[in-house]
Amino acid sequence: MRSIMRLNGSCHCRAVRFSVESRQPVPYQLCYCTICSKTQGGGGYAINLAGDAETLEVEGREHARSYHAVMREEGAPDQHSEAERVFCGRCGSALWLYDKSWPGLIHPFASAIDTELPIPPERTHLMLAFKANWVVPRIGKHDQTFDEYPTESIADWHQRLGLEDAHGG
Repeated sequence: MRSIMRLNGSCHCRAVRFSVESRQPVPYQLCYCTICSKTQGGGGYAINLAGDAETLEVEGREHARSYHAVMREEGAPDQHSEAERVFCGRCGSALWLYDKSWPGLIHPFASAIDTELPIPPERTHLMLAFKANWVVPRIGKHDQTFDEYPTESIADWHQRLGLEDAHGG
């Protein structure tokens, strides 16, 4: 049986606080898509974790807002993403992503987590084809790189590296 780590998170002004249980808490996946880079800021990427949606507990939910990103393709009409990006309506901090296509998962952003997270032995850089020109990824010797999505899931990555129980529990 895999161990579970409780992740506690908050926005910068602490108006929204949350917790969620995770079997895959290692922050390894750096996404460089334009949606993540524009809604997350920072180094031009966002880091998502995986949590059990049924365990999500939120204090200050009245301050939480959501955004459904606009998906733009040249020559096609704009469409809104099914994914709901939740952020604090007071300070703007990005908190988590939820997509009803995967109803059992919640994806908290590592930047919102207050709990000490495990350090990844390698990273996966994805959506590199969409990174801003000023972003220079720091790709490690064992890191994986993808112009778009990797085929390996968050759960598969943790399992391949034997990290399912490495975080305590």
